[in-house]
Amino acid sequence: MLTCQIKKPYLLLLGDVENINNAKTAFGLRDWAPEACLGQLRFDDCAADLGLRDMSPLQAVQAGAKTLVIGIAPPGGQLPSSWHPVLRDSLSVGLDIASGLHQRLTDIPELVRCAQEFGRQLHDVRHQRAKPSIGTGRRRTGRRLLTVGTDCALGKKYTALAIAKAMASKGFAADFRATGQTGILISGCGIAVDAVAADFIAGAAEELSPENSKDHWDVVEGQGSLFHPAYAGVTLGLVHGTQPDALVLCHDPTRKVLSGFPHVPVVSLDQAISVYEAAARLTNPGARFVGVSLNTSAMNDAEAGEVMKQTSLWLRLPCVDPMRTGVDQIVARLESFT
Repeated sequence: MLTCQIKKPYLLLLGDVENINNAKTAFGLRDWAPEACLGQLRFDDCAADLGLRDMSPLQAVQAGAKTLVIGIAPPGGQLPSSWHPVLRDSLSVGLDIASGLHQRLTDIPELVRCAQEFGRQLHDVRHQRAKPSIGTGRRRTGRRLLTVGTDCALGKKYTALAIAKAMASKGFAADFRATGQTGILISGCGIAVDAVAADFIAGAAEELSPENSKDHWDVVEGQGSLFHPAYAGVTLGLVHGTQPDALVLCHDPTRKVLSGFPHVPVVSLDQAISVYEAAARLTNPGARFVGVSLNTSAMNDAEAGEVMKQTSLWLRLPCVDPMRTGVDQIVARLESFT
């Protein structure tokens, strides 16, 4: 498993990104590792705002920051070349740089030269050095929960983090298992499965959630969606490799089409449950859903409460919003899980 040795605290780089969905790395760190987030670096006031103090690289170093984290996750995972000067400046004043993008920092010669000149580190957290094995499909001890979704960027990571935290508070033996760059930066270890070659995704998931004691839970962060024309492959590898005992469906009830794919409608929740269970039962015949997690951030309290109530009645499953209600209803299902 990849373990990151990244120095904290962080300065979070948002640059000129305005769409908060493309800044989910920065928002995830702010929400789940607030003690590690010292400030934000934006190029102008139109950029996404974390509500942290705006700082230059030098101001951040003077305040104690150790690493500049590239807080964006744009489609395609490429670093804008217009950002290179601020990255060089950050290295020159004493910051390491960490990135979860598909494009490697270590493939940008000017940054490599600058890092070497000033004795700084470049961390490509999405890219692991060792290649995992192929999946075996062999059943292993321990229990696993996987968050899955009707689309991307709607709460799979937040839901998994909230469930793992709630389980730990109730005395469960439970670990959050990160499968994306933000989760790795939050937890300190994991495997960014969307950078793993397709043949090895299931094997990477097996490595990430290995055999354990029978009462231990790995709470695995989901990626992509089985219903996404671009990212279904990574989702299927995770579903097969984690061999989930329990599944939680994540959904944004205001989203009618896939984010960034307006020609693709969002699938119905009952259909999603049926398809996910069928896929999961290839490697774990007992896989089943234990709850639904809704992202109701675009709704008021009354609207959110009503949609959660109706969804729960419809699907006969606990329905929560981790940020509004917590996840205790789902954890209660796990307490009596057999």
